[in-house]
Amino acid sequence: FQSTDGVRLFGWYVEARAERPVLLWCHGNAGNIINRLENLKYLCQMGLSVFLFDYRGYGKSQKYDPNEDGLYQDAVGAYDYLTRIRKIRPERIVLFGRSLGAAVAGELATQRAASALILESSFPSIEAVAKFHYRGMPVHWLLGAEFRLIDRLPQLSLPKLIIHGDRDDIIPIELGRQVFETAKPPKDWYLIPGADHNNTYQVGGAAYFRRLGEFIKKALSA
Repeated sequence: FQSTDGVRLFGWYVEARAERPVLLWCHGNAGNIINRLENLKYLCQMGLSVFLFDYRGYGKSQKYDPNEDGLYQDAVGAYDYLTRIRKIRPERIVLFGRSLGAAVAGELATQRAASALILESSFPSIEAVAKFHYRGMPVHWLLGAEFRLIDRLPQLSLPKLIIHGDRDDIIPIELGRQVFETAKPPKDWYLIPGADHNNTYQVGGAAYFRRLGEFIKKALSA
């Protein structure tokens, strides 16, 4: 499918039963969609349809140097693919962003309608992360990028679930709490004891997927 500026992108659309919620997944900075295969399997076992895509420069997507505006355009292109090609109604769509992808999903929520927004291991802005440390955020993301999720959240009225591990040493829990505190209600905070930046769903286990399912069910029935 195409980004809004014509860049060719690649993704997997895994469909559950008709009329089930569709999770549009904006992944983080490291790796590509193949690295999310285990997590994808568990989400599909919940009965969710999932659209997981790679940004420009990642995986099989067209080889462009990623940049902040480009990633935002890629997410809009993924959303438009779901609604225009797959004919999926916005009220079935749940936006899900992890780490850097949380900033991408937050921007997408300001541009397109959805039923809910899930932000995991998220940060308020690149500036906020830099005040702590640069570990886990390669220099090329810090140059000319802002990813100010904190500016988007006060605009968003859709239900939000903000998830963070209490042992996250890449995005400290204090930054996750800033995201939650800035977000406009309705919102829920879900802390996963013992989880770091990359293993929330593994440490959270069945309780993690149950919490996601309960949140999505409530949001889509509102």
